[in-house]
Amino acid sequence: MTTRRLTELRGGRIYDPTHGVDGESRSLFIDDSGHIAAAPRTPAEITQTLDVDGCVVMAGGVDIHTHIGGGKVNLARMMLPEEHLASLVGRDRHPWPGSGVATPSTLTAGYRYAEMGYTACFEPAMLPANAREAHMELADTPIVDKGAYALLGNDDFLLRRLAAGAPDSEIADYIAWTLHASQAMAIKVVNPGGINAFKFNQRKLDLDEENTAYGITPRQILLSLARNLNHLGVTHPLHIHGCNLGVPGNVNTTLATIAGLEGLPAHLTHVQFHSYGVEGDRKFSSGALAIAEAVNRSPNISVDVGQIMFGQTVTESGDSMRQHAGSAFASPRKSVLMDIECDAGCGVVPFHYRDRNFVNALQWIIGLELFLSVGDPWRIFLTTDHPNGAPFTSYPHLIRLLMDRSFRRDMLATLMPEAVAASNLASLDREYSLYEIAILTRAGPARSLGLANLGHLGVGARADIAVYREHADRERMFSSARYVFKSGQVVVQDGRVVAAPNGATHVTRAEYDAGITRSLDDYFARYMSVRRRNLMVSDAEIEDLGRSPLCIHSTRRQG
Repeated sequence: MTTRRLTELRGGRIYDPTHGVDGESRSLFIDDSGHIAAAPRTPAEITQTLDVDGCVVMAGGVDIHTHIGGGKVNLARMMLPEEHLASLVGRDRHPWPGSGVATPSTLTAGYRYAEMGYTACFEPAMLPANAREAHMELADTPIVDKGAYALLGNDDFLLRRLAAGAPDSEIADYIAWTLHASQAMAIKVVNPGGINAFKFNQRKLDLDEENTAYGITPRQILLSLARNLNHLGVTHPLHIHGCNLGVPGNVNTTLATIAGLEGLPAHLTHVQFHSYGVEGDRKFSSGALAIAEAVNRSPNISVDVGQIMFGQTVTESGDSMRQHAGSAFASPRKSVLMDIECDAGCGVVPFHYRDRNFVNALQWIIGLELFLSVGDPWRIFLTTDHPNGAPFTSYPHLIRLLMDRSFRRDMLATLMPEAVAASNLASLDREYSLYEIAILTRAGPARSLGLANLGHLGVGARADIAVYREHADRERMFSSARYVFKSGQVVVQDGRVVAAPNGATHVTRAEYDAGITRSLDDYFARYMSVRRRNLMVSDAEIEDLGRSPLCIHSTRRQG
């Protein structure tokens, strides 16, 4: 019998919500294949022991929504060159130099995520026509596993087919082909039909308002995509950036969207930006309670918050319609807006959130109200919509706000009294536990994405592990991990990156009828500047770029 070689993490308190482990003090074992192992049969199997007494042990963090790769990210980096000059990170801190805070360079993004104990990050807005470049940037982001969500819902091919009454089987084949061609993990829709409508000079598009060029509504687009993704068996449901982002009164649109999905699985992203009412003298108020109540009674819905934090950032989005409207508030005063062939758009607008600004203060409050009012931690995930609400490096501060009621109230007391009076945050006593934080940042996102070997510490799981020194100041605790393991290898020790392996790329494969390619070949020949085959990203390209495994998640059609 072959003797196993195990590393023992001894004495830590383990939080593993997937298996119901809530602060149990016991050893954790890592085998030499880089996976969590069962307890040794004999002491001789333990070849290394690390004493983590007094530490908290969790699976590596999983960020379900973070803009870290693709064309818009590079545009955002160029918008704040002064920030990059002011935040150079040399080789005394990281294995390779980097820069940036709001939109860090690829290397710096991977290192900073690892320092906080994150080992997997997912780019939520990859345009299929730009997939190759997006994957190149993700491959250059060290340590973390990664994946991307392909954008559909504003592309001319889909809108034409929906307008023509194409059967669901054809739409499902197109979705499945898009996943394969772009090497995507999931499908996202941004302002369904609205980006396309902006090209025809429409300046708004509500849920049941027709796109004048095609005669179809956002509701029709959402239902078709959600229904066919569910039929294809894709684990992560349709990732929805809804209509009217940032518009006062959009709480009604969001509520109508939840109801209009007719029980189909869906994920509403950066929901803070979609939870605004029009009450009060300023015609801007919190709709967080109504949204939370709708989520609480809708088990088919999950959300991430998109919490804002005060300070300088840069907003970047495919939602060129809403970015055009927001460009009037740019700080510094510059912006980029563009159309992208027949598929999408892009807007990049620098922004400074200010605690003495009524709207910004209430946005901060609304995000926290959502976190504290949605009851099921398995259906709400910790995000700042990096960098749109704040850089991801603000996560430790956000965790402290959720876990420490006194600290949260101290911060609330520094805001404009008018904003505080317009909210219910002061009356919310909930404090998240470490167990719940492990759900929000690890187990919940991993389950939503179908990452069976990540987000937990069960036997056989990938040994992606974060070890934190216990500290009453949760911001300090989560800012700098004592140890981070990536597939069993120590990559962070005492808050410093000591190794930078390449993480895997996760993709989803769904079955499709090859006949869809004949329709696509005809369409590409007539309307696009490249041929269909030129757009497709091969498995070999992904593996060569990342010099690491391609993790394929296969699906099976329902029914």
